[in-house]
Amino acid sequence: MSQYQDTFKRYEMKYLLDEKKYKLLRQRLQEEMVVDNYGKTTICNIYFDTPEHLLIRTSLEKPIYKEKLRLRSYGTPMEGDTVYVELKKKYKGIVYKRREKMELSRAEKYLYDGEPVNKPSQITKEIDWFLKSYKDLVPAMYISYSRIAMYGIEDANLRVTFDSDLLWREEELWLGCGVWGNSLLEEAQQLMEIKIPGAMPLWLSHQLDELEIYPISFSKYGRGYQQAELQRRKERLKGEIKYA
Repeated sequence: MSQYQDTFKRYEMKYLLDEKKYKLLRQRLQEEMVVDNYGKTTICNIYFDTPEHLLIRTSLEKPIYKEKLRLRSYGTPMEGDTVYVELKKKYKGIVYKRREKMELSRAEKYLYDGEPVNKPSQITKEIDWFLKSYKDLVPAMYISYSRIAMYGIEDANLRVTFDSDLLWREEELWLGCGVWGNSLLEEAQQLMEIKIPGAMPLWLSHQLDELEIYPISFSKYGRGYQQAELQRRKERLKGEIKYA
């Protein structure tokens, strides 16, 4: 399944798996799910935030409502390639996502330089409102990962994704600068996400229970921000000790 969607409304649950549980679960999922047509892909993102990191700091406080803006590509894009401007909101556990296709340089002019789009759509109007609400948004963090996505054989709206090789960085904040950065997870860990429009199927719930796989609260941008803050504190401490 590879049909393009520009709007999403669903529940998203996240789980951290070690190598053993990942392999066991993949085996069990084969009877009910298949890997989508893309196979293993590399997903690259630039997250936008205020200079004070207001969006992610608010998100980490776990409010009822939170939102984020990112620029996404599949693989490292080159001039002329298609990328996606995505506005993602979460309210009372339900995730709402809007995304607009754009050519790379057009998207960068829109988000980095504030140049309006030529033909506004309902989605770009929503993004425009977001940009006006947070007037000083800047590129804040690059995050990439390798993803395998599966969907249900009987219910294609059931999606399970496995992300590995998660990387983050706070410099060279352009998608075209390539895949590199600091590791976000421990070696061999996988971040699994289950994406469903409603209740989780009983068969999947039973599999998770049997393997003792439990949901966690996890934000890729949030984890990257926390790691970056820890690095900054360590650097400041080194400086204080050096000049004490």
